[in-house]
Amino acid sequence: MSTFFHLLLKYEKRFCFNDVFTLITLHSQIMKNMLAEKVEQLMEWSSRRSVVRMNGDKFRRFVKAPPRNYSIIVMFTALQPQRQCSVCRQANEEYQVLANSWRYSSAFSNKLFFTVVDYDEGADVFQQLNMNSAPTFMHFPPKGKPKRADTFDLQRIGFAAEQLAKWIADRTDVQIRVFRPPNYSGTIALALLVSLVGGLLYLRRNNLEFIYNKTGWAMAALCVVFAMTSGQMWNHIRGPPYAHKNPQNGQVSYIHGSSQAQFVAESHIILLLNAAITMGMVLLNEAATSKGDVGKRRSMFYLKIICI
Repeated sequence: MSTFFHLLLKYEKRFCFNDVFTLITLHSQIMKNMLAEKVEQLMEWSSRRSVVRMNGDKFRRFVKAPPRNYSIIVMFTALQPQRQCSVCRQANEEYQVLANSWRYSSAFSNKLFFTVVDYDEGADVFQQLNMNSAPTFMHFPPKGKPKRADTFDLQRIGFAAEQLAKWIADRTDVQIRVFRPPNYSGTIALALLVSLVGGLLYLRRNNLEFIYNKTGWAMAALCVVFAMTSGQMWNHIRGPPYAHKNPQNGQVSYIHGSSQAQFVAESHIILLLNAAITMGMVLLNEAATSKGDVGKRRSMFYLKIICI
């Protein structure tokens, strides 16, 4: 637009006012036509697939270049098997759920589009944005450049579809109600568990002393305690990745750098540590009250201390 007016000033002596007005009107009409073509093309792609795949050229034309009157959510990822990015696959599944929820909702419009740029299809885009990690979610507003808040804080919040929908609502004022495909695996597993327990009780209906077994109940209680203290419930709510792999050097991090987030691997490590300490303390107590060979008890004592 600035180049256009620069040309007008350069040749202002050759044009009368009507000529300038005509050129401005023509430029405005051209921009409107360009915008209409871009929106029409994006709507066509979205009708075929909820998430539009983009390479470098498409990204520069439909995401970066004006004019735009729509918001675009872009997931930068690396889905090819040779990249070995398990987190990318998990994030892509949640992203697909969110995009499908928007595509098939009654509020669907041309004000918001979901796209994806794979590293193997748009490495130049990653270089242009100085991006060295994946997956990353960014919002490109209708006007202006993306701000810091337009990059989704995946490491702290996780990549669950519900969290992405909340972030999008904050950035675009577009409310998306997430609809997940029905999953009956939980119901089937619960039915099998109930059937198994019921069958066991029926077969041993004349011998139910095991219900009063304190050791069994203690082990079950400890399993619940280990699961909760290790952060399994946080994992279930936030949906964090198992670990993080640096795409530049391939280094895998199992411990999150922030105190406000964690990886699934961290909860497994904490669970094993808590279990080792508990088992060591229980066995030490048993060794102190048991009778037997002193040398054997001493060696077992040191082993349990090491366990702690």
